[in-house]
Amino acid sequence: MTSNQAINNKVDQSPAATALVPDGQLLEGISPDEFRLAFRNHAAGVAIITADAGDGPVAMTATSVFSVSATPPLLVFSVSSLSSATPTILRSPSLVVHLLDTTNIALARLCSTSGVDRFADQDSWDVLPTGEPYFVEPPVRIRGEVVNTYEAGMSRLVVVNVTHATSPGADVETLNAPLVYHSRKWLALDRTATLA
Repeated sequence: MTSNQAINNKVDQSPAATALVPDGQLLEGISPDEFRLAFRNHAAGVAIITADAGDGPVAMTATSVFSVSATPPLLVFSVSSLSSATPTILRSPSLVVHLLDTTNIALARLCSTSGVDRFADQDSWDVLPTGEPYFVEPPVRIRGEVVNTYEAGMSRLVVVNVTHATSPGADVETLNAPLVYHSRKWLALDRTATLA
């Protein structure tokens, strides 16, 4: 049995949401503002998610992407119920995750701006043979299939089984600085400022 078959046997292939925490088991906690303030000093990498459920491509900027397993290759991200891209992403059986560096700042801003056509520049994007839209500029693009989603407050967690990826190579010294989001600002991660 392949890794993909094992995943298919363990998780629901439909994007229908499953509750992450059963109703009635969450306690009242701190206010939304206090929670945001607690995370304000926590830096996060920046990614773009693209998908098309059959009625046109959508894109959104995300700072919640993280890997959870290499065998099988799985990643997770969250989507807000307030995002216009969320319904399409949740209906899509597959999608593309772009991991951004500092040369992609304009694209990060574009995909985080409400009410704009993120695909107006026809030269900035293309479609994979498998049907998913993707932006050509980011050096790392990860194509995957949605294997499950979970309700989590006003958001959904999306679990993706990675099937293909592009990489700029293993030589870190030749790569552009990673783009990070910290304290409501876009920043470059300085690799020379190592602590160990």
